[in-house]
Amino acid sequence: MKRVVVTGSSGKVGRATIAELSEGGYEVLGVDLLRGPATHADAIVADLTEMGQVVELLAGADAVVHHAAIPAPGIRTEEMTFRTNMMSTFNVFEAAAVLGIGRVVWASSEMTLGLPFGPRLPDYAPVDEDHTLYPEQSYALAKVLCEEVGRQYHRRFGTTVVALRFSNVIEPADYERFPSYWPDSKLRCWNLWGYIDVRDAARSARLALEAEISGAHSLIIAAADTVMDRPSADLMKEVYPSVPLRPLDDPYATLLSIRRAREVLGYEPAYSWRGILG
Repeated sequence: MKRVVVTGSSGKVGRATIAELSEGGYEVLGVDLLRGPATHADAIVADLTEMGQVVELLAGADAVVHHAAIPAPGIRTEEMTFRTNMMSTFNVFEAAAVLGIGRVVWASSEMTLGLPFGPRLPDYAPVDEDHTLYPEQSYALAKVLCEEVGRQYHRRFGTTVVALRFSNVIEPADYERFPSYWPDSKLRCWNLWGYIDVRDAARSARLALEAEISGAHSLIIAAADTVMDRPSADLMKEVYPSVPLRPLDDPYATLLSIRRAREVLGYEPAYSWRGILG
């Protein structure tokens, strides 16, 4: 598996994924709706909501990493966000099936789990993949439905599908903001204080391409810790005292469980703000 198409190539995770795969010896074609910053790969402008363009782009590829999307709620209207993200992801699955591409890795989201937590509390913490899905916006709803599309395309065509439920993606320069969260635990409680370094996000995509697995998997991808300088149990007691807290592997462990990603992909976060801020 050496020829990979990466959609959303000018985005934060797309750029990092192209760098990760290029350094690993992959032949990478980047695809985006707009011409973005220079990358390590050839890049082409295309509209993934157009099925014909998707088939042409994926022809000859061994796999696809699909990061292209309207990246968050509130950027475009609810209808446009749903339609764009749903149709582009469906087209990738359908084109892969038509062309016989055996693996699709794509960017789902932590928001499938019910974020932002607030009026609706998590059922328990750490939240894991068995948690009930509570999509609160059309963005999250499209992600939930596309995960189901992936399961059905595996059933019908045998495509191996890995949906990466990325937490809040952080670039190294963003770590300098973390100390501003520490005095008030409610500032970043909306996703249980989770984050993921963009370099670990990119590495998880590579691992999802290389893992000796089949089936359709939805995996939470987060850092091993939280953005806060206090123990996770203390944070839960302060902000979400009624939410059942399950045992933690470490006092500062993430409250978005990455146990399944570790088991399925061999994923282990390499980056943390603690190695930068001390």
